[in-house]
Amino acid sequence: MQQIPLLMSRLLERGARVAPEEEIVTATASGTRRRTYRDSRDRARQLAHALAGAGIGIGDRVATLMWNGDRHIEAYHAITSMGAMLHPLNYRIAGEELEYVITSTGDRMILVDADLLPALDKLAGRIPSVERVVIATEEGFEGWRTDLPNPVDYEAFIEGKPTEYAWPDLDENAPLGLCHTSGTTGKPKGCLYTHRSQYLNTLAISMTDVFGLSATDSVCGIVPMSHCMGWGIPWAAMMLGFKLVLPHRFMQSRQLAALIASEGVTFAVGVPTIWEELRAVIEADRSAFDFSRAKRFACGGAALPIALIRWYFDALGVEMIQGYGLTESSALAAFSRGVMKRSQRSLSADEQCANAAKSGVAVPGVDAEIVDQNFNPLPHDGKSAGEVLLRGPWIIDSYYQDPRPDTFHNGWLRTGDIAMIDANECVIVCDRAKDLIKSGGEWISSIDLEDEIDAVDGVLESCVVAQPHPKWGERPVALVVVKPGAKVTAEQVRTQCAKHFAKWQLPDDILFVASIPQNSDGKMDKKAVQDRLKSEGYRLPDQRNAET
Repeated sequence: MQQIPLLMSRLLERGARVAPEEEIVTATASGTRRRTYRDSRDRARQLAHALAGAGIGIGDRVATLMWNGDRHIEAYHAITSMGAMLHPLNYRIAGEELEYVITSTGDRMILVDADLLPALDKLAGRIPSVERVVIATEEGFEGWRTDLPNPVDYEAFIEGKPTEYAWPDLDENAPLGLCHTSGTTGKPKGCLYTHRSQYLNTLAISMTDVFGLSATDSVCGIVPMSHCMGWGIPWAAMMLGFKLVLPHRFMQSRQLAALIASEGVTFAVGVPTIWEELRAVIEADRSAFDFSRAKRFACGGAALPIALIRWYFDALGVEMIQGYGLTESSALAAFSRGVMKRSQRSLSADEQCANAAKSGVAVPGVDAEIVDQNFNPLPHDGKSAGEVLLRGPWIIDSYYQDPRPDTFHNGWLRTGDIAMIDANECVIVCDRAKDLIKSGGEWISSIDLEDEIDAVDGVLESCVVAQPHPKWGERPVALVVVKPGAKVTAEQVRTQCAKHFAKWQLPDDILFVASIPQNSDGKMDKKAVQDRLKSEGYRLPDQRNAET
C-alpha cells in the first residue's frame, strides 16, 4: 500500500476541484456575501503567502477571533495547510480568560473580525507573544482603531499575493490546531488536534450513518467554529464541496430562520438553545419561513429533550440527530438517530424520537466503555451505570502543556459522564458526575428531570441543580423558563415529573426565571446557577418553613 500521509491539505483542496462554482454564503448586514469554492481556495493560498511573508512558519500558532464566515474558512484552510497551528478563540470569553488562552498558547498572530476587536483591544500590552493583528472588516465597522501591534486590514494583507501555494509535506501526526475547553472548572484546558486526527474525524462524521453529508447538501454551520473546530463542518465542506451557509454575527433566531429558509438549507448543526429558540420563532408565525427543504438538524453540547425532537419531527418533518462528545474527542464521539439500523425501520414515531434522545452509538473508529470507581468494566445491559471512557484516533491523550494524568486511564479518556450502555451498544448518559444529585444516598439525574420538565407545554427550557439539605444531603431544585405568552404553573411541572419519577425524586422547589446562564460554549452553566442561588441566600422550602 502507498504510504500517503493523512494531511488536511489533501482534503481541503478537493471541494474546489470537484465543485469549483459551489457557493460559500456569509450573512452580512445588507444581505449575503457569496464566494465560490474556487475563490475561497485561491484566497486561502493568498493568505498563506501573506502569513509566510510575515514570518509565520511550520508549527507557529495563529489565532482567529472570528464569527462563522468565509474569511474564517479561508483561515482554516491556509493556516493548517501551510503547517502552522490554528487556534480558534472563543468569542464568548474575554478579559483574563482570553488573555490566558492566548499567552499560554503563544499565539504569534491573530486574525480578528472588526466587530470583535474591542474585546481583544482591551488586552493591548498584556499579550506579548502577539506580533501582529489582521482585521477583517465588515459593513459598519470600517473605521476600526486599535492599540494592538502592527494592525493591518485583511483584504490589504492578502492583496496581490499569488493564488498558488506549494503546501508542505508534513508528518501526519504534526499539530494542526488547538481548541480550549470552556473552563467551567479551573482554567480552560487546551486540546491539541493533529492532521491525522482531523482527517479521520472528517471522514467519519460525513458517513451516511452519522451526519450523512453529501455534496448535494446545503449546510448551515451554526455552532461556532471556535468550538471543537465547528464540529468538523468546515473541514467536511472543503472536502465535499457542498453549499455552505454561515450566519456570521447574525445569530438571532429570526435571522437564522430566514437564512435557513432562503438558502434552502438541508442540514444544520447547533446546540439545544438554538433549536429551542428557532422553534419559538416558527411557532409564532408558521407562514413566515419555508423549511420544506430541511431534512436533518444535528444537536450537541447538551441533551436534546424528547419533546423538542418530536416537535421538529411532527411540525417540519426534520430528523434531529443527537451528537455526544467533548472538546477532548474533537466533538463527536457518539451519535443517535431515530432509525439506527435496518431492524429499526418499523419503529413508531414515539420510538424513533426516544432513540434519537439517547447519546447514541460510538462513531466508527471510537470505542466507548463504562466502568465502576475501580475501573472495572460494567455490563452493557441498559441498567448498570458507570463513568464513560473513550478512546479513538481523534481523542486526545493529554492536554496541551498540562498532562493531567487523572483524566486518562490506560489509554482511555475519562469523560466524567455517568451513563449506561444497552444491549445495542447505545450510550445513555444519565448525567455529568458533578451534576448528579445525591439525596439520602440515592442518585437523581438532573438531565432526566430536565427532559421531563421540558415536555410541559409552554416550557422553553429548564435547569435542575442540587441544593444542600441537612437531612438528605442534597435535594433537586428546578429553574424553569416559560415561552413568551405562555402560562405554566409549578403544579403542572410537578404533575409531569410525577408521571415517571418517584415522589422522593421530584424537585423540592420550582423557580420561574427569565433566563438560565450559559457558559462560553452555549451550554447551561449550572455552576453559575448554583453560585447565584447561594449569593441570593436561597433556602429550600422546608428550611424556609422551619426558620419561620
